[in-house]
Amino acid sequence: MERIGVRELRQNASRYLHRVAEGESIEITDRGRPVAVLIPARRRGWAALVDEGRVRLGEGDVLDVKPLALAVGEDPPSERIDRARQERWPESPTSTPPRSSS
Repeated sequence: MERIGVRELRQNASRYLHRVAEGESIEITDRGRPVAVLIPARRRGWAALVDEGRVRLGEGDVLDVKPLALAVGEDPPSERIDRARQERWPESPTSTPPRSSS
């Protein structure tokens, strides 16, 4: 880890911030004593999950993905959803949730 003084940081802040953004850590000293460490900001959301290896970004177009074949005797997902809606809202002829009156 590189060590730089406060004066050097002040005079070249943009350069050092760029290096930190690229992943480098830099120790800041005041009169030779370490006082701070500049480290890259933690990434959040999908970027953090990718960095941690917990997810992989997909390739190609999601519309190119072919549906999985149904097992013999298995109902299509759309029919199972319709049945679940009908069980939840039996009085609705279209199997959709009733609208709230606001």
